[in-house]
Amino acid sequence: MVDITVMGAGIFGLSVAWSCARRGARVRVIDPHGPGAGASGGIVGAMAPHVPELWNSKKAFQLDSLLMAGGFWAEVAEVSNLSPGYACLGRLQPIADAAALALAQERSQNAATLWQGQAEWRIIPASGPWCPETDTGQIIHDTLTARLHPRQACAALVAALHARGAEVVTEGPMTGRILWATGIAGLEALSAAHTRSVGNGVKGQGALLAFDARNQPQIFANQVHIVPHEDGTTAVGSTSERNYDDPTSTDAQLDDVIARAVAAVPALAGAPVIARWAGVRPRSRSRAPMLGAHPFRPGEFLANGGFKIGFGMAPKVGAVMADLMLDGIDTIPDDFKPEASL
Repeated sequence: MVDITVMGAGIFGLSVAWSCARRGARVRVIDPHGPGAGASGGIVGAMAPHVPELWNSKKAFQLDSLLMAGGFWAEVAEVSNLSPGYACLGRLQPIADAAALALAQERSQNAATLWQGQAEWRIIPASGPWCPETDTGQIIHDTLTARLHPRQACAALVAALHARGAEVVTEGPMTGRILWATGIAGLEALSAAHTRSVGNGVKGQGALLAFDARNQPQIFANQVHIVPHEDGTTAVGSTSERNYDDPTSTDAQLDDVIARAVAAVPALAGAPVIARWAGVRPRSRSRAPMLGAHPFRPGEFLANGGFKIGFGMAPKVGAVMADLMLDGIDTIPDDFKPEASL
């Protein structure tokens, strides 16, 4: 008999399933398309914090999750014997002008308090080939940002679940407590059951370059994430498209992303593009994850809306949803409750 059925094998579904399984629950994950088939099967994997200012429950939750991530992914790697590609190597961002420098200095002071001494938002001189172009000669280096490889992380979670006796299947009965973590399809179902849209899909396109910077921090410049992976590739992305015809096709918008990455970091010039990817990410109406009791399925649960921050939020999402589903303990911020997006 299964204690927990998770509908959906994206990052939220797999993380909640893992958090329940590691606490002894019997878990079944069901996804007709297989693990990581949607947005969670991407290639970029930037786990970057919100800026340390205008603090709120969403930023505090994300901070907790990013600080949990090292232990979370280390345990997954140990149990699965697979690497999720996780490393906390920080992030570099260019400082464009005097106003941006003043803002960066203010945020550096905020981070010293808000990040609880666990990470820093530094201002350092720009130097070396792995550095974004900057007119001021100064860059931001935050030490909280981490990276992983989304596809590898999903595969490692599946293997860890199998090692704990959980099922990950394409079909099967729904028994025990039921969690819906079905991404875009879930948002569409919620909207159909409601009087207005609860959320929408936002398409993103990314590319993988044959450029080995595996021990370097990631870079955010020209509105592009540049993320070195441990396998010797570097990912760049992504677009944010509200309107699209084909959810999985790539086009000239991705070419522009690659060009902006090269303009920001000239060392990437000439690096072969070895993969192009596109997928649709679930964005809730409130822009925050939707976690808690399912609003239209009494006795069931919901985890959705991890738009752009799903992997960074996953360790704590898994923990709070396991608390709720297994023990009835609700520590989910009000801003994350489904009602905030209804």
